[in-house]
Amino acid sequence: MQAPAKTFRNALQGTGFPITAELFLARRTTIDEVLEQASLLQGYVDAIQVVDNPYNWPQISPLALASLLIRQGIDAIPRLACRDRNRIALQSDLLGLRAMGVSSLVLVKGSPLPEGNDLKAKPVFDLSCPEFVALAQAMNEEIRHDAGHEFVIGTGATVFGPEPGWNADYLLARAMAGARFLQTQPCFNLVLLRRYLQGLVQAKVTWKYSVIVTLAPLPSANMARWLAENSRGTLIPDALIERLENSTEPEQEGIEICAGLMREIADIPGVSGINLLTLGNPRAVTASITASGLRSAPDKQESHAIR
Repeated sequence: MQAPAKTFRNALQGTGFPITAELFLARRTTIDEVLEQASLLQGYVDAIQVVDNPYNWPQISPLALASLLIRQGIDAIPRLACRDRNRIALQSDLLGLRAMGVSSLVLVKGSPLPEGNDLKAKPVFDLSCPEFVALAQAMNEEIRHDAGHEFVIGTGATVFGPEPGWNADYLLARAMAGARFLQTQPCFNLVLLRRYLQGLVQAKVTWKYSVIVTLAPLPSANMARWLAENSRGTLIPDALIERLENSTEPEQEGIEICAGLMREIADIPGVSGINLLTLGNPRAVTASITASGLRSAPDKQESHAIR
């Protein structure tokens, strides 16, 4: 496999500000569509994230997608959940990811399945999230002859307004198990985000973790509402939705909103990087990155800003 030219691991451990993008996967997304998205995003981000059935429907396996991306020289960050597989299956996934050269991953508990779901699926939850993190960390501690095999392990975090004295024990437990970065749910509420980061700093969580905030260039008010309803914990202020609804060019408005939020978030103490959802249009992601000023368009590559 072709080694990625740049990786999230290097960006996170260096002095830069890591930016990743999450592929948009519908129920029947084709491999050609995946590779087209990835080729547009590649020069703008440090890695591309592939998610494990986030909306309660089956999608292409994150292991298969990670393998495809690495073959294209793109660093892949799989996000795996405890919900759908038992301990043996999850350990097999980790072994497979390590064998293919994945260097970073996000491990989460996973959203509960709704009652009466169409697939008649049963949640597994054989492992808790700290146990899943500890399983990956145990692989890191194995004696191996190939250098650089260790995973940089991330886990999920939910932005909220913590009360004074919040101790963040559950986050610290995951750090003790081996997690090294936190990735939030989509959060467009900067007032609440700043309050949450203050709580993390006061609880000394940022001594243990790098914090990655998730955003997206929202193409419309309807998409903003859908995301708030279908992506657990998503925080989108009503004023932002109204701004999209009142715009004559909502897609461009969404790009400008995302770029402005990226600039502000980069200045919040304790934030280490940003992850961007690709809601069907990777060019909106690259346009947002360029407009934010946090990263220039790749050399010899045309900017994909939407006009």
